Amino acid sequence: MNLDAPLIVDTPPADAEVTGEVVLDLEADATDEANAQTAASAAVAAAALPPRFSCFVTGTDTEIGKTLISSAMLHALVQAGVRACGMKPVAAGAELRDGVWHNDDCDQLAAAGNVHLLPSITTPFLLREPAAPHIAAALEGVEISPVPILAAYVEINAASDAVVVEGVGGFRVPLNDEFDTADLTEQLDLPVVLVVGLRLGCISHALLTVEAIAARGLVLAGWVANETQADMAFADDNIAALAQRIDAPLLGRVPRLEQATAQAAAAYLDFTMLPDWPAQKNT
Repeated sequence: MNLDAPLIVDTPPADAEVTGEVVLDLEADATDEANAQTAASAAVAAAALPPRFSCFVTGTDTEIGKTLISSAMLHALVQAGVRACGMKPVAAGAELRDGVWHNDDCDQLAAAGNVHLLPSITTPFLLREPAAPHIAAALEGVEISPVPILAAYVEINAASDAVVVEGVGGFRVPLNDEFDTADLTEQLDLPVVLVVGLRLGCISHALLTVEAIAARGLVLAGWVANETQADMAFADDNIAALAQRIDAPLLGRVPRLEQATAQAAAAYLDFTMLPDWPAQKNT
């Protein structure tokens, strides 16, 4: 119904029998107009709200600093005054502490954020064996499927202003026989942040990952150069070669840190280039 159009009522001829149809038509039009006005008001209110931030953090390989960068992002979000929560849908490698299974990556994400939910929500699949997820899951008689992950993400998103989802391993890690982390990223449909671990071979690994992200129709929102070793030869040249070839902003270069904390890493990164990154709130 067009709210700008005049309300037209068909008036019956003078000699026609008067019924309740005209009254009913007026009531229906009034209801439609009220519903349209309510929807319009809701749309205006939603447009006035700041956009929510969320992203998926992947890497060129395993052990290249995805958790460090994800935690640094969460730290920066908390500093910006928003409710931020980290999610690692699948984690392989856990140890029992005081009767509770813990994964170091998951614990770091939880410590960096300020929204704390049950571990079964932030990590729907916590596997004990430090192996490829599909292998670790098979050892426990578990099949990793997307439904619990997507449901958990919806719950986290509802409880937070910002969500950082960290992948496992590289971009194409099998989760079951027919489903991998690239499929998961595609289903979540989040902008991707790529962590490049600076070591020999990283240029090819990074560019192949960039191609795989684009092939899924996903947005590469930015990338981070993370120094996994203190004395990599030609590190500057490697970063320059990647910057020339990756059509996404370099968010920063994190050196090999003596104390690899979220706060320390965040000092070397500029996340404000990411889409929908929240502005600093006055506190």
